[in-house]
Amino acid sequence: MRSLLVLSLISAAALADVRLPGIFSDDMVVQEGQPLVVWGWAEPGEKVTVEFDEGKGGAITGKNGRWRVQLKAFDYRAARKLVVAGKNRIELSGVCVGEVWVCSGQSNMQWPVRASANAPNEIAEAHHPRIRLFSVPRRTADKPLDDVKARWQVCTPATIPNFSAVAYYFARAVREQGPGVPFGLIHTSWGGTPAESWVRRAALDALPAMAPTLKFWDGVVAGGPAAQRAFQPKLATWKKKAAAAKKLELPAPRRPRPPLNPRHPHRPSSLYHAMIAPLTPFPVRGVIWYQGESNAGRAAQYRTLFPALIRDWRAAWGRELPFYFVQLANFRAAQRDPGESAWAELREAQRLALREPKTGMAVILDIGNASNIHPKNKQDVGRRLAQWALRDVYGKKEVVPSGPLLTHSHIRDRTIVLTFRHAGGLAARGGDPLTGFTIAGADRKWRWAHARIEGGTVVVSHPRIAEPAAVRYAWADNPRCNLINGAGLPASSFRTDDWAWTTAPAPAKGKASGQKANGRR
Repeated sequence: MRSLLVLSLISAAALADVRLPGIFSDDMVVQEGQPLVVWGWAEPGEKVTVEFDEGKGGAITGKNGRWRVQLKAFDYRAARKLVVAGKNRIELSGVCVGEVWVCSGQSNMQWPVRASANAPNEIAEAHHPRIRLFSVPRRTADKPLDDVKARWQVCTPATIPNFSAVAYYFARAVREQGPGVPFGLIHTSWGGTPAESWVRRAALDALPAMAPTLKFWDGVVAGGPAAQRAFQPKLATWKKKAAAAKKLELPAPRRPRPPLNPRHPHRPSSLYHAMIAPLTPFPVRGVIWYQGESNAGRAAQYRTLFPALIRDWRAAWGRELPFYFVQLANFRAAQRDPGESAWAELREAQRLALREPKTGMAVILDIGNASNIHPKNKQDVGRRLAQWALRDVYGKKEVVPSGPLLTHSHIRDRTIVLTFRHAGGLAARGGDPLTGFTIAGADRKWRWAHARIEGGTVVVSHPRIAEPAAVRYAWADNPRCNLINGAGLPASSFRTDDWAWTTAPAPAKGKASGQKANGRR
């Protein structure tokens, strides 16, 4: 009885201790130039103080046991000590002020350094004491969580192998060409997940295109218990039949498929709740994102879904965060004849997201792998994301952030003339004739086109099309295309028409847009 009393007293004391969320630990990086926000839990009514360098603040814990202290913004500085005190005292060492980026998406963001190209050498050379790593555990939740169980680590050959390769190479490239300041990477990704898993429900409800997806998952959640009850007898029957088949040395019958689990990571908002919401009070500089493969079959839906994700995260952090993303790589067998492609449509949806301010897109149509959805060259992916950050965040105006991006098209005689942003030094890679362009007239039949460079434009035509209506470029899962700029960066795929998307649930009538493309940047 006495031991139970002692345990009870110990537990009560532990509950009263000042406690910090997992995002606060030794070796963390806090964002330069933004107020330092520290929060946590303690006994209701407890006074909590926070000290960092010359900054100091305090708060009284509310009835819910929560407290929050905001200190002034700090400039870049090396390791310092962060002290949080109430009835107990927490000292975090090695805390730096630098740049903090959130790195998210699906498997190509999750892909680790140990599985990237040249991994042994990359790991051996990963001595970067000013790069700090934070990996959010993969889990789902029905409601927003307020904590994650993880801690910051210093980048070393021991800590880097399982960390996101794209995130690491992004940080390394920024530090090599830009500010060599402390750099914090918050990696929060989950392979195979669709974009809607990472967006708050209120933002999804505002999108008419998402209604069928939300209705489906609402049905899964509502019917979960009944579906499980109905499944159990089927499973029991199968086990009996499988056992009987084994005795007779016969093939076992097919196991019945279990009902979809409401905790599945594809459930809308479930990953936002568990893997983004706990981070949003923590100030960050920006976001890099690599995702889209799991939404390719619903590319038309992605046109509104992806911009909604960008706006939703910015609203959650309360800042118009720079948001840089990776366009899908080339994948699968090369396409012989011009036609439709779900992956090309997803790339187009990504390109259209450049309408959102402070966005940038890394085009990687030249470094994919036809037989592997996870190309190992993550170094160039990280570098191309870094180009955007270097120019737009870190003031390196001489940096070319992207390959050619279509801005305008117009019909001239029997041709269509295309104008691009980031078009300095337009060329065909290797000096070969331009490839990858298709053209159509009013009949909407696509033909491989003749294309030539005229200054900063590309002129597209076909001898059998007297009245061209639209052009598409690199419109395939794995296109043969070679348009680059003077920096050697590939052009994004694009379309000048607004004809129906094959991935739309119901075809919509449209007409060719002979004037403007839809990409802003």
